[in-house]
Amino acid sequence: MNSRTMELGTMKLRTKRLTTKLASMSVFPLCIALFCTAIAAIAPAQTFHLLHSFTGTEGADPYAGLIQGTDGNLYGTTTDGGINGTGNVFRITPGGKVTSLYDFCSQPNCTDGATPVTALVEGSDGNFYGTTQSGGIYGTDHGGFGTIFKVTPSGTLTTLHSFSGDDGAYPYGPLMLATNGDFYGTSNLGGANGGGTLFTITSSGGLTTLYNFCSQSGCVDGQYPVGAIVQASDGNLYGTTHAGGDYAPCNPDGCGTVFKMTLSGKLTTLHTFDETDGAYPYGGVIEGPNKLFYGTTPIGGTSDDGTIFTIDSSATFNTLHSFSGPDGSQPYAILLGSDGNFYGTTLSGYGDGPYPRGSVFEMTPDGTVTNLHTFDGRHGKNPYAGLVQHTDGAFYGTSFFGGADGDGIVYSVSMGLPPFVEMQPASGNIGVAITILGTKLKGATAVSFNGTPATFTVVSSSEIIANVPAGATSGTVTVTTPKDGTLNSNVAFQVTR
Repeated sequence: MNSRTMELGTMKLRTKRLTTKLASMSVFPLCIALFCTAIAAIAPAQTFHLLHSFTGTEGADPYAGLIQGTDGNLYGTTTDGGINGTGNVFRITPGGKVTSLYDFCSQPNCTDGATPVTALVEGSDGNFYGTTQSGGIYGTDHGGFGTIFKVTPSGTLTTLHSFSGDDGAYPYGPLMLATNGDFYGTSNLGGANGGGTLFTITSSGGLTTLYNFCSQSGCVDGQYPVGAIVQASDGNLYGTTHAGGDYAPCNPDGCGTVFKMTLSGKLTTLHTFDETDGAYPYGGVIEGPNKLFYGTTPIGGTSDDGTIFTIDSSATFNTLHSFSGPDGSQPYAILLGSDGNFYGTTLSGYGDGPYPRGSVFEMTPDGTVTNLHTFDGRHGKNPYAGLVQHTDGAFYGTSFFGGADGDGIVYSVSMGLPPFVEMQPASGNIGVAITILGTKLKGATAVSFNGTPATFTVVSSSEIIANVPAGATSGTVTVTTPKDGTLNSNVAFQVTR
């Protein structure tokens, strides 16, 4: 498959309704100059940097977002390009220097996988884990059902699992490292009912299918999961399905659902979309303040240009914002920034002429959206992925198209936010060792968990290992450094007992 031409809906998502909708949204009215100027004038100060334009052999068309490694660099994947034309794993410094770590389809018949479309996750062993959308030992060439892999920071890849179809097929959502040390993820298709699966896999490759979607009559439990799942502070998993639920508003596949699942595989459907409140959720959900979950839908809402919503564990649902084209269209994913606001991307919209190219936006907790950057094609186009906030305070992302050669870019957006520290994982028991990411951490003199001092070891300028101290309570983690003073965590650490 040549993913240079792929659009959401043509990548084995099997949701023809969404494909038709996205095709119909390819043109937006030209923006009135006075209106555009007014928007720019009220937008907060920000700086956009094009860090790298891909050129094919080093990778092309990054579909997934980036993650920050414990070494302070950023890691990601491309769906095309590389030596074999089927994507790669790459590292990029915050300054923009790219190194290709592994080129997929390097083994006969692409048994090592091909076309990765999901973000990586760093394991507790310092290696990176991810999935490929095709390849593996089942099928020929890169027409397999996909793989799960581990790759070292130096680029040695191990295939942990090849999907067979019966246990899932075509994974589109990234893996998630849970507090029990295992990884959790979804496959878009396959499984017992053909509607995708939710699985867990160990770092050594032992895979267990926890749930087969479309297990209930009419697929009211959802089908075709594509977004990220998250382990919340209550220990449960939360996510979305791209289709399923009540079929009536979105024939023939359904508009999608939000679900909660225990680690043992018991699923509860929290919400079924009906298009008026959104449809076909793509980016999963994140946990924000007050135990609310935030997510996006690429279409639906007041103007059918997508929504941002909140939902809690008891299924109380609220539409925070409906996009309307001039403020963006087809939002894909959001994250909670260190300043308490939310940041995300839209695939198209924001009045950028007859060829919508996408935008970066900021949203306050009450749902007020402000455009931060509009892509212009040469400097990026159509970001399918959301953002990651580096501990240096800046946001980093990818766009699938655009750049000097049209092969996609890596970019940063700085809002002038100060450095902070981030915990991996963001919850744990008393005595458990926690990795703390940051910048300029050498010489750190103190670490505390919500005011309780902790023992710690400075591993490098970007990594500290600290033990959750006895008596600690949930709250902010602070690190005292000689250069930046006291650094606060971007989220509250949850102490589990």
